[in-house]
Amino acid sequence: MYTGKQARLRPLQPAFIMAGTGETVTYRELDARTNRLAHLFRKYGLQRLDHYAIFMENNSRYLEACGAGERSGLYFTCVNSYLTAGELAYILNNSQSRLLITSALKLDIAREAIKECPRVELCLVADGSGASERIVGLDQATRGLPRTPIADEYVGTAMLYSSGTTGRPKGILRPLPEQPPVQNLPLFDFLIKLWQYREGMIYLSPAPLYHSAPQAAVNLTIRMGGTVIIMESFDPERYLALIEQWGVTHSQLVPTMFSRMLKLPPEARHRHDLSSLEIAIHAAAPCPVQVKEDMIKWWGPIIQEYYGATEGLGFTACSSAEWLAHKGTVGKVLLGDLHILDENMKECATGTAGTVWFKTASAFEYFNDPEKTREARSPDGSMSTVGDVGYVDADSYLYLTDRATFMIISGGVNIYPQECENLLITHPKIADAAVFGVPNSDLGEEVKAVVQPMPGIEPCDALAEELIAFCSQSLSRQKVPRSIDFEEQLPRLPTGKLYKRLLRDRYWGNKTSRIV
Repeated sequence: MYTGKQARLRPLQPAFIMAGTGETVTYRELDARTNRLAHLFRKYGLQRLDHYAIFMENNSRYLEACGAGERSGLYFTCVNSYLTAGELAYILNNSQSRLLITSALKLDIAREAIKECPRVELCLVADGSGASERIVGLDQATRGLPRTPIADEYVGTAMLYSSGTTGRPKGILRPLPEQPPVQNLPLFDFLIKLWQYREGMIYLSPAPLYHSAPQAAVNLTIRMGGTVIIMESFDPERYLALIEQWGVTHSQLVPTMFSRMLKLPPEARHRHDLSSLEIAIHAAAPCPVQVKEDMIKWWGPIIQEYYGATEGLGFTACSSAEWLAHKGTVGKVLLGDLHILDENMKECATGTAGTVWFKTASAFEYFNDPEKTREARSPDGSMSTVGDVGYVDADSYLYLTDRATFMIISGGVNIYPQECENLLITHPKIADAAVFGVPNSDLGEEVKAVVQPMPGIEPCDALAEELIAFCSQSLSRQKVPRSIDFEEQLPRLPTGKLYKRLLRDRYWGNKTSRIV
């Protein structure tokens, strides 16, 4: 997030406030911090289009770690802060990062990871001190460096990684124009208009800052001269209290956050004044129809939805009014050229599900992985996909049914688990649900559900039978789980994406094929 312009216009205005501690950083101070860190990058020889990485929880040094890269022409990789040392090492090596910024909380993992990363020359501890020449405290490393901009400022951007729910994470590299950081990238101008970002807005960020959605939202708020309230982690009642406390105007959430707020006791849901909210955006995962209906009834028609992969293939969006007229949609295409194709790359009829392909809105490649890049593109190279499955209705609204990877083929019938997941999560005793195929010697696969009960609900055979009967009331026989297992906590990423592969792989063991 580039701070130069706003630091001149509103130096003493808070750029961001940490929700938990109230720590406030002004535009003047954030600008000075990003400049000092940009000078450090140049001191260590990082030039335009070089790479570095950030591995931290949400904290008060995260924005400067990104902002310095954005004003020095670098690619910065914000790494999932829940990864193990081995997973972090893979991304550091794959991204060719020369420098790592971490926190005191994550330092033990970072220290272990960089043992396997000879390319990483320096590890900066954002909120602590170092212990060697290679691991140094951020304040110590930048002390005495200028608060003013580097001489050769260029716009930089994030090179984020796919979450790895379908295999090894992949770095998503977009071309970076040789332009000054004060000049917006074209996508930013589009999003500012769509999401009605404005001067003086108050944005509440409840999600991990390493993810693409909060990355974009926080960036745009800073560029527009607003103030960001950063939650260290999401808590449903605390989120509602913060809207009232700070007069929040804009926010972006994921459907699991909606579900958790809706399951608060009525007195907690209605305790706080939410009237300052102008727009609430959601994405990252399809939202169950009942959940979204209940949110619109509660918050009013301020909820906007969008669908767009980190790869930037294309972009769809819909307002509350559009969604109510086309329940379940993720919107109409605003960027890119959408095509729904069958396995033979033929156009599917209206209402028929197929793989979602786009003639891309913006160029991308998977960094250091030409094979994965080729796999994501059509044979003629004109279109790309991330493997999502969906269909378009007669009014050109897109509906997602699932990711192709998790489609279940049972007795020759294609079953998309999302419909069952969306139903299970509405059950009052269930906090979260995952549905996938498991081996069945007769049918090939059968439908399995793994659910996380609400607090105080004991898993038992009777509850499993109750849930199967609940599904049977709304789903055809093939789609109903044949069995239900229970987990204390499902492996859902903080971004809202379900790490379903970890669950499914337990049932398939060491099988190299998912076809019995």
